[in-house]
Amino acid sequence: MAILNVTPNSFSDGGVLYRSGVLIGTLVDRAAQALAAGASILDVGGESTRPGADSVQVEEELERVIPSIEALNARFDAVISVDTSTPEVMEAAQPAGAQLINDVRALTRPGALAAAVKTGLPVCLMHMQGTPQTMQAEPIYKNVVSDVLQWLLARADVCQTAGLGRDQILIDPGFGFGKTLEHNVLLFHSLSQFIQAGYPVMVGVSKKAMIGQIIGRPVAQRIVGSAVASALAAQLGAAILRVHDVIETRDAMRVMQMLVQGQQ
Repeated sequence: MAILNVTPNSFSDGGVLYRSGVLIGTLVDRAAQALAAGASILDVGGESTRPGADSVQVEEELERVIPSIEALNARFDAVISVDTSTPEVMEAAQPAGAQLINDVRALTRPGALAAAVKTGLPVCLMHMQGTPQTMQAEPIYKNVVSDVLQWLLARADVCQTAGLGRDQILIDPGFGFGKTLEHNVLLFHSLSQFIQAGYPVMVGVSKKAMIGQIIGRPVAQRIVGSAVASALAAQLGAAILRVHDVIETRDAMRVMQMLVQGQQ
């Protein structure tokens, strides 16, 4: 899954695809590069969820996201994911061409669950402790692995009760969303428990603070560390890797598959 942030304040790219409005040409070029490098999903998001990020008005998010999805859908034969927690955006994204909802708030915003069910789209439910404004303010868990896993399974049950099929649900432990480095490491070591729960698991560690804390590098210098971590997640059984740098991640996966698994 290639990350396409159409926001002015993304932590990873500084708003490269957004300068007082979405740059459709730049967005299309970036998507073409990602697909050529081996991505199969394009994840379009119009609200930054970096630590401390402010919320976005519904109209502004719609203006960023919907034209972007329409442009990508018109040009590429790829799965388009909409990275949103906003009910209105979910409903508008489906006719625009979105085929997956990626919600960092796991459909907990008022109206989000009903909107997701109405679209008929599959949904990735992510765990986040708190909000983007508060999530890194001393996150605490009794047992981070069981707390996060049980919360996700409970959300999956709620979604099925509301009308989503089990086969429409993916889960994401939410690396970096209300977790310390220790929490993130414990979750990564325990990915097998999430996979054994029976839902496809998405992993997004690309360029996150946990990578920076491990290797001591700023965001722009975390490509290698991110690729290694993503390749390890794939080896552990992750179904989707959400990444900024597709070709580097694919290279890391190919090396791992040959040297560790003996496969090309």
